[in-house]
Amino acid sequence: FTVPTENASAFEDLWLGRDSHLKDMDGFVEFHMLKGPEEDGRILYASHTVWQSEEAFLAWTRSDAFRAAHKNAGETKPLYDGPPRFEGFTPIQHIAKG
Repeated sequence: FTVPTENASAFEDLWLGRDSHLKDMDGFVEFHMLKGPEEDGRILYASHTVWQSEEAFLAWTRSDAFRAAHKNAGETKPLYDGPPRFEGFTPIQHIAKG
């Protein structure tokens, strides 16, 4: 999401206060809302979700929980510039401490 700096507080409040329904989904591992750099009066944000498998993610996108979590998405468009861009990644290596 590319968010004008004057909308950053409202955008963050929206994300921090919403009910995502993720914790109830099979295959959900973790979620992070990431705040990136500010440049030219805009801040870059990324929502990062980890799933056990691509199938689990796709099941989420087809679920009633997904529809419930995104039911008011059209109302929030004025907070950011353009539509969010989906980028999906498949892990090829994982290194963990411990």
